[in-house]
Amino acid sequence: MITVLSPIRKTENNRDLSETLKSLEKKCQSCAPITPLECINRCQVYKIKNELLRLGEAMNNPDYIRELFNVLKNGTRLRILQATVNGRYSVSQLQQELKKAGHSHSQDTLFKEYLRPLLIVGLASETQDKYYATRFGTRVIANLGCFPQFAEKLPAHTECYEETLLQSMISGSKTFKEIEALIEPKTVSRTLKRLRSAGLIKTPKTRDYVFFFKSKRDPTKDTFTVTERKIYDIVTFEGISAGALADKTGFAMRIVYKYLRGLKGKKLVFTRKTPKTYHLTCKGTKLALVLQELERIVEDTWNSSQQVTQNREVATNHGVVPNAFS
Repeated sequence: MITVLSPIRKTENNRDLSETLKSLEKKCQSCAPITPLECINRCQVYKIKNELLRLGEAMNNPDYIRELFNVLKNGTRLRILQATVNGRYSVSQLQQELKKAGHSHSQDTLFKEYLRPLLIVGLASETQDKYYATRFGTRVIANLGCFPQFAEKLPAHTECYEETLLQSMISGSKTFKEIEALIEPKTVSRTLKRLRSAGLIKTPKTRDYVFFFKSKRDPTKDTFTVTERKIYDIVTFEGISAGALADKTGFAMRIVYKYLRGLKGKKLVFTRKTPKTYHLTCKGTKLALVLQELERIVEDTWNSSQQVTQNREVATNHGVVPNAFS
């Protein structure tokens, strides 16, 4: 069994943060702070690098992607994250913000159930008892803005089989058997039911899963009635359902099946069952792309955190402490 929610890989695909980090390194090399506290209190480079180091530690968890998705599948947490993108809030201030939206929580519940999970996965941070969205959290909430119903469409506290399946179907429809190879087989039916109920996947409207195929037998060796010939000519080597034949010929299904039996008897036509397939709806495609972008943001951030760690180790091994870490 494979999963799309795989551990974060170290790749060369640092499309967003790598260039920023290069420019930050140049600033550090040319910076001459008067005191170490100047780095800590005023330097944005120091803050960005330290945020990336903390994120790198959190993302080293092999289950990080799954934990991140489960944290995000909560409307209250997303409201808090969105609020802290625009400013810093104490717990009591966040409590008041949520009350405006009709949500009443004690400060203890607000911190334990909503704020702490955001802090654990690195979406938010804290300083002087005030909370704010990290740069990573800001990128994530901006991406989720492409699908406002994110927290409503996916079940919380799960192994994220729904997310795995949605992303796998971006490349095309999947049969039940193919889905069993992607996620835990015993959960397939339940997962598909959830996704169908949410309007994220669907199956073809036709229930004709038995298709008729033209054989390689030479038709000139047989004689045809007019009706038989008309049906035979429409059957293709790629296959066609009886329903489609009825639509194309204008014959009743009873007539179509009668002449197909005759063609099968002459070995001019054979049948094959085609398994039912599942594919994304427009809404499902949109959500799948949001999930895919979330994983890209995580991978990009993790790679950048590793770059910072390596630069720091190189500097330390050469007896140099970068200004941003003084």
